[in-house]
Amino acid sequence: MPNPGQIGPREREILTAIVETYISTGEPVGSRTLSRHNKDGLSPATIRNVMSDLAESGFLEQPHTSAGRVPTSQAYRYYVDQISGKATISAADQTLISDTLQGTVDVQEFLERTSHVLSLVSSGVGVAIGNAGPKNALEHVYFSRQGNNRVLAVVVTKSGVVHDRMMRLEQDLDQSDLNTAANYINENFRGWIISQVKTELRRRIDQERSEYDRLMKSLEELYKGGALAAEEPVKNIFVEGVANLVGNDKDRLRLRDLVKTLEEKERVADLLSAYLDTRQEAVRVVIGLEEAVPEMRNFVLIGAPARVGEEMRGSLAVIGPTRMDYQHTITAVSYIAQLFDKLLNENT
Repeated sequence: MPNPGQIGPREREILTAIVETYISTGEPVGSRTLSRHNKDGLSPATIRNVMSDLAESGFLEQPHTSAGRVPTSQAYRYYVDQISGKATISAADQTLISDTLQGTVDVQEFLERTSHVLSLVSSGVGVAIGNAGPKNALEHVYFSRQGNNRVLAVVVTKSGVVHDRMMRLEQDLDQSDLNTAANYINENFRGWIISQVKTELRRRIDQERSEYDRLMKSLEELYKGGALAAEEPVKNIFVEGVANLVGNDKDRLRLRDLVKTLEEKERVADLLSAYLDTRQEAVRVVIGLEEAVPEMRNFVLIGAPARVGEEMRGSLAVIGPTRMDYQHTITAVSYIAQLFDKLLNENT
């Protein structure tokens, strides 16, 4: 009886054929089906014996009373190990991806297009998450009084991007108050991500109100006015292709909860955080996601980190049923991760 470390050439060939046939047809695979396409001319009886051994080892299961077998999560994991590093991206996929992503000049645009093209290539759910990096950190802020209760906020990031916003405050502040507030922010928070500045300001406002009452009151009014809302959040999350799963799976009742989960973008972000190691270099395939999200039993995540040079800028992935085209999707995710580094390095 074979185990994952002791599968011989015959068992490996038959298991691979079962996985690929099931991915293609969605129907339980029988010995007669395999015998018709077996290059070694193995008889149905011999194939049945091998399938029986594979089932006892946990690689195959028999749904209901069907004569055919279907792969288990263990079989998919073994299959992915066998094809890793061997597949190459098709010319059609390479053209589609390159055409879609060509011309992107910043991380947010690239990731938004990535979620779209991954959903097209894989017929699954394309997910792309951007982390705010050092280039999106605060360089300095300036406030200019434009009239009663009206202030122009100008925020400059480390990358040189300038955001400006006209705000209407609940309380009028003179220019000296605005200068004091800007100086405080610039002296204390240069290099911080904007959303972190907002959180820390709120904490300091609550903690130090008695000691710095007038200064903190000014900062609070600016905070309420949205002065620091010009920057993107720490995580920019793009999800596309949820409808692909509905079209591919007959069990609509089970997918109702799944779709709801996928539409809650923060839960998808948590899922990627749980399974994608940001230090990894290669594509990672995770079979069975129920540990993170119970509704996602029998689904797979294929993902990779998105880097610009050595800087981690996000993650990209496909979420789909275990019966997906692994070679096709793995090569697409790998190619986009490489393109991310190449295109964005050219524009920095």
